[in-house]
Amino acid sequence: MKITSLVGKSGTGKSFQAIGLCSERGIDYIIDDGLFIGHGMVLAGKSAKRQDTKVGAIKTALFTDAAHRDEVAAKIRETDPATLLIVGTSDRMVSQIAGRLGLPQPQERVDIESITTSDERRIAHYRRQELGQHIIPAPTLEVKRDFSGYFLHPIKVLRDMRQGKEGATERSVVRPTFSYFGRFSISDKAIRDIVEASARGIAGLGAIDSLFVKKRPDGVIIDAKILLREGGRILDVARAFQDAAKQGVEEMTSMNMLAVDVRVTDIVWKEA
Repeated sequence: MKITSLVGKSGTGKSFQAIGLCSERGIDYIIDDGLFIGHGMVLAGKSAKRQDTKVGAIKTALFTDAAHRDEVAAKIRETDPATLLIVGTSDRMVSQIAGRLGLPQPQERVDIESITTSDERRIAHYRRQELGQHIIPAPTLEVKRDFSGYFLHPIKVLRDMRQGKEGATERSVVRPTFSYFGRFSISDKAIRDIVEASARGIAGLGAIDSLFVKKRPDGVIIDAKILLREGGRILDVARAFQDAAKQGVEEMTSMNMLAVDVRVTDIVWKEA
């Protein structure tokens, strides 16, 4: 296995540049901030950016937790990659990660300053320090479940067409808890209000009888009882309600919708 390291200070754009570097050098797998990523998928691990404190984030990135370390190490052995990129803030950090995961020490070292311009690093530093934005080198769909309720959105980067690499690569942008000056929360009432507003105008929906919200670390479950308007088709109205609730909550809160359970309890009849 050939190990390459990508080294640079925090906030210099390492995670953003990792995918491009892998594409250029034919590297298929990445270890970055506690995650083992391969071919655009999160294969194992937990993100340091999911931790509540900077100390917790550093410990996660260094695989200090035995269960976390063993999970990733086992997945690496199972996958048996020929090439692997380890991202770190220093040579010592990369060496510690490799040692804890039972990997060879890096045979090649890439400094972030050798593949970026001063303007690119300045922009990366601004996004980190002023906006609290952190990059994960994986598509948003891959990390969405682990970041339910966090502000999360994708960045698509066009590949260099001159090199014959058409298409785009996607990174995810997240604002971790430890990057905020304080905390935020979304109340159950706010979620109910979003669902009710999103469901307005659904053909055949008479009313919402009751609406309960259950929050979990990986997302939200909605349990709703609805009334059907006379002439409405049960399956059509229930599915439309599910779609509207899911889209509304996910777009307005960044929460991951795990399920929308709908029960039709009665029919609203037209007055004679």
